[in-house]
Amino acid sequence: METRAGDPGAFARFDLTRVDSPAFVVDAVRLRANLQVLADIRDAAECRVLLALKAFSMWSAAPIIGEYLDGVCTSGLWEARLASEFYDGEISTYSPAYKPEDLAEVCRLSDHVIFNSPEQLRRATLIVEQARSEGRAFDTGLRINPLVATGEVPRYDPSSPGSRLGFPIDQLTAEHMEGVDGIHFHNLCEQDFEPLAATWDKVFDAIEPYFGQLKWINMGGGHHITRADYQRDELVEFLRDAKEDTGADIYLEPGEAVALDAGILVGTILDTGFNGVPTAITDISATCHMPDVIEAPYRPAMLGEVDEGPQTRLGGPSCLAGDVIGDYRVPDGAEPGRRIAFLDQAHYSMVKTNTFNGVPLPSIWLWDSGTDALEQVRSFGWEEFRNRLS
Repeated sequence: METRAGDPGAFARFDLTRVDSPAFVVDAVRLRANLQVLADIRDAAECRVLLALKAFSMWSAAPIIGEYLDGVCTSGLWEARLASEFYDGEISTYSPAYKPEDLAEVCRLSDHVIFNSPEQLRRATLIVEQARSEGRAFDTGLRINPLVATGEVPRYDPSSPGSRLGFPIDQLTAEHMEGVDGIHFHNLCEQDFEPLAATWDKVFDAIEPYFGQLKWINMGGGHHITRADYQRDELVEFLRDAKEDTGADIYLEPGEAVALDAGILVGTILDTGFNGVPTAITDISATCHMPDVIEAPYRPAMLGEVDEGPQTRLGGPSCLAGDVIGDYRVPDGAEPGRRIAFLDQAHYSMVKTNTFNGVPLPSIWLWDSGTDALEQVRSFGWEEFRNRLS
């Protein structure tokens, strides 16, 4: 299982006992640092940058996001409602498919409504026209599939064979582009600049006939721009060239890059044992709190993990046999009552939590590593488990 590196940053000096367990803790200082990088790219490239709510929907941090970015992108009606209530700036909505009964409100809330296929857009014509007749100004877009596979894991690669995401670029015709104001493509996952350049080489040729028509081109998310080794100068030059070549506004929709290394998940070791290997049960569940650990799969980095000594297999409190986080050398040893934390858990983990098996949800805390101010912004009782059942 691959270990994803994490930068502990200021969390190296955070006292894990200051919060309850389990708990997500997000550092506002690190969040601002990521946002500043994105804002600098935006200003230098004269493009627009939106936060992908699907990756980081901590709406208590919305005022911070609004200081730096141009708005948010959403994945359907409920995220569009969240964006409208809490976030500043533009709202761009894309869904693989819209329910007809949801679409009118999506149009009312959004500045861009992006469809997954030309046929979907055609069927929505009456709803779109009705919304515009009622005074709502919004653009309609089409998501295309570049058919350029760049990812290592097919599950996360929108261009993998048979993908349902986006209209295949080799099928695109002028008829399909009728009524389309902008083009959207999302082809990356935790990647640097080169896969974007390779994708654009294919996309450019396919959409060049429509450059006079397109108001904007949205290059989606998956850009790891805030990672230290990202080729930011090359990205800025690329984005400026794309804007000049196409005559369209250029959008990026980073999600993970906004919250990269900005949060940890704190937990407690509850019990230990031995079954061929040392084992420990924690109140952090991979399947309930970090499902990508199982889906990807990957091994999250542990805060303060030591380089030498015996490893302990850490798993969650659920009944799933595969609820295993990984094997770790726990700082000061794996003992009941020991606090632990996993790095880089603000994005995706927080939005994917669930209450399978009645496992409690982690609370959510906002920490300012500059002032050391710490605030619990949300806690969850058993009612959250009860109320989602019947």
